[in-house]
Amino acid sequence: MTKFDPATAIQRLDGQDATRGVNPSINDSATFCFPEAHLMTETFHGETEGFFLYSRHWNPTNLCLCKALAAMEGTEMAWVTGSGLAAITTALLHEVKTGDHILSSMTTYGGTFAFMKNWLTKFGVETSFVNFQDLDAVKKAIRPNTKVLYTETMNNPLLRIANIPELAKMAHANGAKLIVDNTFTPMIFSPCRLGADVTVYSMTKFVNGKNDCVAGAICGSAEYINSLIDVNNGTAMLLGPVLDPMRSSSILKNLHTLHIRMQQHGRNAMYLAQRFKEVGFKYNYPGLPEHVDYELTKSMMNEGYGFGGMISIDMGTAEKASRIMEIMQKKGVGYLAVSLGYFKTLFSNSGKSTSSEVPEEIQKEMGMSEGLIRFSVGLDNDIEATFQLIKESVDECGL
Repeated sequence: MTKFDPATAIQRLDGQDATRGVNPSINDSATFCFPEAHLMTETFHGETEGFFLYSRHWNPTNLCLCKALAAMEGTEMAWVTGSGLAAITTALLHEVKTGDHILSSMTTYGGTFAFMKNWLTKFGVETSFVNFQDLDAVKKAIRPNTKVLYTETMNNPLLRIANIPELAKMAHANGAKLIVDNTFTPMIFSPCRLGADVTVYSMTKFVNGKNDCVAGAICGSAEYINSLIDVNNGTAMLLGPVLDPMRSSSILKNLHTLHIRMQQHGRNAMYLAQRFKEVGFKYNYPGLPEHVDYELTKSMMNEGYGFGGMISIDMGTAEKASRIMEIMQKKGVGYLAVSLGYFKTLFSNSGKSTSSEVPEEIQKEMGMSEGLIRFSVGLDNDIEATFQLIKESVDECGL
């Protein structure tokens, strides 16, 4: 595969609008007029370009963001949604009907797990959850009615890396699609270039980077995106989870600094991982050679963006983890909060928060410790000072 640079792909886009503004104008129209009646009919049926029908379908401002996201992912098109979970659920629903089967990674975001485990069953769609690190187990779990293989590039919260090329081969051999959530690792990985059919994002996290909105994205081929927004059968068009254009405009501006932010998030997380190793913390970070997926990560990643801003430490029990997080917040390490990709460090006990929808017995089967603290490492300028505060917090708990 040829070298791919997501940041340069975004940078090369011409963002001028008709007024020559360097930022595209915000178009907050819900509906659009046509100079001739036949153009409305043709647009309604997807037979013409350059015209807009209704903002649930396309909006000029959303289209600007979608073009930039498609450039970043190396896909033909993208479409943006009102939340990350809206992107995930829309992409999944578009592929299945009653009687179909989804094969999902056992380790996945709690909201996604709950949607597949609890909600889809009401409509006769079954999901099996498998350890996607065990490719033989994945292959054996695929059924004739399996329509989707679903995984996260870097899974939440154990930070294991999916072998996307091999999973894509398995999916396609069965006539299924591989859908990949790349929320943790934008720019670091380009799933569709590695063989995935669809890449989804919670743009709430790293892509936007400000924790001032919720938003999602779906990236794929032109045929796929057009099918999503088909006025008669498109899941996105008919469920209506579209993103507000005001938010699209602000996310597009933030997208242009994503590469700088990802590099700094990665540098800081790498520093903490090295220091955690020195002091003997039980840590997990895919950027160090001792991580089980280190070589796989290197084989798939785009160069120059680091190994990501997510890292975890295991404090043994939920009680110890809670006490340490409370001390860290008081000392100014960051915030005891869910979510990730913020300019300040965020930390949470995954088993009691973002993965709490996953039953405890499955958490144990996944290998998730009840004392796991997941860090989304911020853009700290003095990361050594941050490390010292973390160490002081752990020491105060007598660990």
